[in-house]
Amino acid sequence: MIAVAGQIAGAAYIVAALLFILSLAGLSKHETSRRGVTFGIIGMAIALIATVVLVAAGAWDTPSGALGLTLLVVAVLIGAAIGLWRARIVQMTGMPELIALLHSFVGLAAVLVGWNGALSDTGLTGALADIHHAEVFIGVFIGGVTFTGSIVAFLKLSARISSKPLMLPGKNALNLGALALFLVLTVWYVITPELWLLVAVTLLALALGWHLVASIGGGDMPVVVSMLNSYSGWAAAAAGFLLNNDLLIVTGALVGSSGAYLSYIMCKAMNRSFLSVIAGGFGIAAPRTDGDQAHGEHREIDAEAAADLLAGASTVVITPGYGMAVAQAQHGVADLVAKLRERGVDVRFGIHPVAGRLPGHMNVLLAEAKVPYDIVLEMDEINDDLSGVDVVLVIGANDTVNPAAAEDPSSPIAGMPVLRVWEADNVIVFKRSMASGYAGVPNPLFSRDNAQMLFGDAKEKVDEILFQLTRV
Repeated sequence: MIAVAGQIAGAAYIVAALLFILSLAGLSKHETSRRGVTFGIIGMAIALIATVVLVAAGAWDTPSGALGLTLLVVAVLIGAAIGLWRARIVQMTGMPELIALLHSFVGLAAVLVGWNGALSDTGLTGALADIHHAEVFIGVFIGGVTFTGSIVAFLKLSARISSKPLMLPGKNALNLGALALFLVLTVWYVITPELWLLVAVTLLALALGWHLVASIGGGDMPVVVSMLNSYSGWAAAAAGFLLNNDLLIVTGALVGSSGAYLSYIMCKAMNRSFLSVIAGGFGIAAPRTDGDQAHGEHREIDAEAAADLLAGASTVVITPGYGMAVAQAQHGVADLVAKLRERGVDVRFGIHPVAGRLPGHMNVLLAEAKVPYDIVLEMDEINDDLSGVDVVLVIGANDTVNPAAAEDPSSPIAGMPVLRVWEADNVIVFKRSMASGYAGVPNPLFSRDNAQMLFGDAKEKVDEILFQLTRV
């Protein structure tokens, strides 16, 4: 019975792994993203059912088998209920921190699996025992770093702690020293698998994970989210080796490698060193300015004047940011786009790779509001056209349109590619106040001669402009 169940589970795991690969392929494009999500859901359902069947087949061979099966089913039901509840109530603005929190669960699971592997009697000897000890130690380390790193990312993204980077004296030496100590402890544990060494590496990993992410500033947090996604994948793969579960190994490797590649792409888009970001901001200087300092003189505009400006324009580009998500203005923006296109205005969107606090954040919001895919362009596709645009609407964006990144070598975000909105004839910036963005860096765009500030809630201001356009 157990042998047959094992064969069925093995076949089911292969099918689930293939569905996960198809899911990743589908998620690479807006048009196929729903299909990709569906493949992922089906794959996970198959994997869970196969696991339950496998456990059920051997449940009666041991006195504790029935209890184990019961606990497994209860855990799946509780987890499913919590997942459905959170998915139904979470706002798009809360997705980045929710994902960071979910990554922490994967890390914690890897730590617990590692400890279970260390405390269980495997009966292995010789080289196989050494390999097992290395798996345990490395799995606990990766899981610990992922757990506390994800918790810090959650706290930063949810504004429970400051987004500014932590700058401890000798922080780079601390990170490198922790990695060197981990290597020494790993060799020691393989030779002499004593429990205190496992305690030591657990504490080391928890401290390193906290310090790595705490040392990274708010401007780089979207990269951190994808980086932690990669860490969680490797943690899952490590747990798969310990549990001898092929699906966990394959799935973890898929998540780990895709997350690492996404982090690399985003680092290139931000002109950041991939190694410096994953090393906790190695070589990145902390901001030297107060994020709330004055930006200089600025001009204000009201909704009526903004509507007049848009009515007389032939080309308009909209660059959204996290503020649009906070105000839930995407549907009003979609209505504004439809109204302008009815009037013959050429309207396009310019999306920065790290707009919002999650890769693809703005794309998802605009797709939700039924904005046509063909007018949603990436930064590299729109930047060279901005100098010929009549009006640019900056809705809730800040760091991604900051001229300091391109013009001030001393700026903390110097070298980061940004949308060059200041090259347009007119720029209207939707903001609640003159405060700086998430990275805490002042934005000189606000005081440019061709820029005007439209203060207030973005959704309300977009609705006011729509009303005024009907009268023009």
